[in-house]
Amino acid sequence: MASTLMLAAAPTRAQTPPPSGPSAPAPPESSRTNLKKVMTDSFRLLLIEHATRIAIQGKTRRELDGPFFSDYVRSVRAPQQWQDTDGFLVNYVGHPIHGAAAAFIWVEHSPESRQQQFALSADYFRSRWAPVIASAVYSIQFEIGLISEASIGNVGMRPETTGWVDYVMTPVGALGLMVGEDALDRVMARIEARLQNRFGRMILRMVFSPSRAMSNFAMGRAPWHRDMRPIDWKK
Repeated sequence: MASTLMLAAAPTRAQTPPPSGPSAPAPPESSRTNLKKVMTDSFRLLLIEHATRIAIQGKTRRELDGPFFSDYVRSVRAPQQWQDTDGFLVNYVGHPIHGAAAAFIWVEHSPESRQQQFALSADYFRSRWAPVIASAVYSIQFEIGLISEASIGNVGMRPETTGWVDYVMTPVGALGLMVGEDALDRVMARIEARLQNRFGRMILRMVFSPSRAMSNFAMGRAPWHRDMRPIDWKK
């Protein structure tokens, strides 16, 4: 506001008219991954997941007592076995979903990855390796980082509570789920072309793309968000 008033009060000077002819083309979109946004949105996903753990897991809340750093250091350990004390759904469904959610955050902020739709092509699968690596890094932080199961809930203080299954299944399952959800999304696009019910389209997207729904939520979007297929609720 102050700068506007100063400009209004300044004496009028002759302005050089802009050159005629076509305007300069807009600068091309950077092809680099926006690491700042990846880290910011991944941190939001991390907070959402740990807040959910605290809310629904009594064992996690019980372990919040006691000295933080000494308990955390005692909880960080290399697993001695494949399996931990979690059930099948947590290890082989839940971890791949949250790994794929972290991977989709990378996809969204990487122009190279985002422009690739599902196809049985080398370009498509090449565009998914960086997101898988990102999900592996996210998994390590989730397990033993400063904001992790080890620091919030002291998972690992007892050796049987940690296993290699989490470290392996999160990125490997993330790759499988990303490919599967990308393929299903192309099928859903065809279904949605004939489905006029907005609520039905919303439900289809969340049911068949749970990982993308989680990543959308972490990025501050509606879980059913799609850049190229918006659902207009005002109609």
